[in-house]
Amino acid sequence: MSSPFTPKRILVAAYPKMKPAFVEAEAMSAFFKEKGIASAFGSLYDEELRKRVKGGEFDLLVAVGGDGTMLRAGHLCAPSGVPILGVNLGRIGFLIQIERGEWRDYFVKLLSGESWIEQRMMLRAEHSRAGEKLHSSLALNEVVVGRGQYLRPVQLNVFVDQRELTRYVADGLIAATATGSTAYALAAGGPILPPDLRNILLVPIAPHLSVDRTVVLSEGAAVNVFAQSENAIFSVDGQPPIPLMEDDLVSISAADVTAQFVRFGDPGYFYRNVTMHLNENSLGQL
Repeated sequence: MSSPFTPKRILVAAYPKMKPAFVEAEAMSAFFKEKGIASAFGSLYDEELRKRVKGGEFDLLVAVGGDGTMLRAGHLCAPSGVPILGVNLGRIGFLIQIERGEWRDYFVKLLSGESWIEQRMMLRAEHSRAGEKLHSSLALNEVVVGRGQYLRPVQLNVFVDQRELTRYVADGLIAATATGSTAYALAAGGPILPPDLRNILLVPIAPHLSVDRTVVLSEGAAVNVFAQSENAIFSVDGQPPIPLMEDDLVSISAADVTAQFVRFGDPGYFYRNVTMHLNENSLGQL
């Protein structure tokens, strides 16, 4: 657990397609101002606010929405080293510790220095063709290389640290962080990893006569995925897919930046959060 964290310049950013989030965001910003803290609020997609985050004007971003909002906030804030505090207005909230009706109590704790910063590994995904780098992006949850609009499985040759691992014939392959182990990787049958681990998970999606088990790589390992099918695509954290050509390469490794989440209490919050959501799901309450 890191040392206590007390912010002085706060941006409250709401998911623009969730109208209640703006009402809550405005109330949160007003709360901070009443406490004498410099605060702004607006849309997470507002370009001017995004420039201010990248320019170092804020030392905390409060993300109001769901897990998708936290992913977008992570992409924005990690390169600038800005911590993120999530307030859940979404459906599940694996990444978020604070529910909608609890934020005032938690904000008091925040301003009293009763919080800490959790570091979460991100991935760097690079798309290359014939030795030329075409695209590079960060992932907080996962990188997926899989089939596109056609129902045919794809063939993927996978290397770990330049050594051949296996060839998959499958709907796709998920390369996930510990954070992503509770997202798509979980739905595909992968294990749940503690959030502080810096291992990459390789989880095949509907493999056909291929390795059908998750592989947990050593910390620091790098993955090369060669597409051997013309109908393959790759996607980062559920963003719009990018088409791949045969023999295209997707390289995946730990990024040189981390997502920083503001947390309260002991690290056991993670297991309580996960088991709560899984129990709710088993009872059909989601």
